[in-house]
Amino acid sequence: MKIAIIGHSGSGKSTLARKLSEKYDLPVLHFDAVQFRPNWEIRPQPSKEIMTKVFLDLHTDWVIDGNYSKLSYERRMEEADVIVVMLFNRLNCLWRVTKRYVTYKNKTRPDMGPGCKEKLDWEFVKWILRDGRSKTAKDRYSWVISRYGDKVIVIKNQRQLNAVQDRIDQMMTASK
Repeated sequence: MKIAIIGHSGSGKSTLARKLSEKYDLPVLHFDAVQFRPNWEIRPQPSKEIMTKVFLDLHTDWVIDGNYSKLSYERRMEEADVIVVMLFNRLNCLWRVTKRYVTYKNKTRPDMGPGCKEKLDWEFVKWILRDGRSKTAKDRYSWVISRYGDKVIVIKNQRQLNAVQDRIDQMMTASK
């Protein structure tokens, strides 16, 4: 089973990916860990592309979380058996990120690269509330939903997130 998880920052993509990876014993790739070297230094694009390609080529099953449209985006969407699109509203995402910050303050989350201690600054708040919700991003989500509709699960709230596990359980059972 291949599961791609995309959506707004702070919606819970990495947490869902980690839970699905653990439950179904699937290899997981967190794109934030690919993007950042220690101390939030951005990894060079060629290195990120190689890391992504190697992961995709090595694994017949996987969970991948993150948007990163320049990292084998169409290949991921095409190969995925399930695409989860997490479209929580901006205030909910800000609340989730604030809770995450309190939980991991001065620590590195399990889904981040080493040495990237949790931070919450104005730039990231602006990304969550405005910049990360650009027309381009919204158009990309709409494109995925329309192109791959039969394998897309859209999640807009916690109730739907709770229910997605049951749906994926059914898909996992059916694929065996």
